[in-house]
Amino acid sequence: MNALPLNNRPSVAVIGLGYIGLPTAAVLASSGAEVVGVDINQNAVDLINAGQVPFVEPDMATTVAGVVSQGYLTATTQTPHADNYIVAVPTPFKDGHKPDLSYIETAGKQIAPLLEGTELIILESTSPPGATEFLADTVLAARPDLTLKPGSAQSVYFAHCPERVLPGRIMIELRTNDRIVGTLNGEAGERARELYELFCEGEFLMTDARTAEMAKLTENAFRDVNIAFANELSMISDGLDINVWELIKLANHHPRVNILQPGPGVGGHCIAVDPWFIVSAAPEHSSLVRTAREVNDAKPGFVLDKLLPQAKRINDVQIAALGLAFKPNIDDLRESPARQIVGRLADELPQANIMAVEPNIDVLPSELEALENVTLTETSEAVRAADIVLLLVDHTEFGRLDRSLLAQKIVHDTRGVWN
Repeated sequence: MNALPLNNRPSVAVIGLGYIGLPTAAVLASSGAEVVGVDINQNAVDLINAGQVPFVEPDMATTVAGVVSQGYLTATTQTPHADNYIVAVPTPFKDGHKPDLSYIETAGKQIAPLLEGTELIILESTSPPGATEFLADTVLAARPDLTLKPGSAQSVYFAHCPERVLPGRIMIELRTNDRIVGTLNGEAGERARELYELFCEGEFLMTDARTAEMAKLTENAFRDVNIAFANELSMISDGLDINVWELIKLANHHPRVNILQPGPGVGGHCIAVDPWFIVSAAPEHSSLVRTAREVNDAKPGFVLDKLLPQAKRINDVQIAALGLAFKPNIDDLRESPARQIVGRLADELPQANIMAVEPNIDVLPSELEALENVTLTETSEAVRAADIVLLLVDHTEFGRLDRSLLAQKIVHDTRGVWN
């Protein structure tokens, strides 16, 4: 799309410049909006204003550099006034897997004093049912002069538009995926659609805010249940001395069967988190969703139970742990089972040398960096030195590894890359 003149571009403030907020801000800025990105991380803000990016996502660096150089995107730690706000802050869970809405609450409190009336506020963070209403209540509690009733100069409009993109393909899927738009009040949904139409080529699916919130959770719970089936099959097959990768391949030849691939667990901020929001919202009716989460959460322990007895029989054992990200070919370590497994290995084997291999990062996460027996190591160096090779993430680089390096090693391939 052709860029609009700067003075005709709609103003947008994107609150949260993480794995969703920054790509969204960049795509909006490249497609017709004047965008200010807001984040509490000063280092990230400085990088963005220098036309650089704080994390790996294909094609994003070029887009960010372009829109920053043109003046269409700036970053700051202070929330500005804008005609449109997109809230893309974290939504983790607390103890007991209860949703933590404190980041949404903080964003609402920061936005509220700036409002003049008629602004649109879009909650894009993956959220439990009712979170958009919670954001609206937070804003109106701080600004009782404003209203949700449409049509007046004091009206503020709220919508929920969940992101539905795959890390590693975010810049493509932001434009091509269909978009769910949930309206909380008045014309909020239609206004949100007009804004996203600047870049989104997919179909717009209009609904209410609560249904939009639940739709995103449902998508991820569906995948979680299916991954749990594959992971449970892998544990059953191990006990029966069956190759699970061959088993699934054979079963998938049935025209109505499509079993996913097992792994060491489930990571990422979405699939590993979102189903718990459903369980929290309806605990008495979500036993299948809960069980799937429990199966996937237990898989790292199963991997450790297989490896630890072997490792404890080797003096000063050398372990190459290949992969820390939650999925292949990205640097996103959020909720990663691989990261969890490496940390637990270090605790269980204090005399071991654990060579963590993650080609997409330069520094270990803080909790691993603090461990004396964990080092960030290059792939071939780690594999050559290892007694045990543990493949945790199916990065392309690991699939290309010279298999002769695995000779005389104990190999645990949790992703079936070398099967």
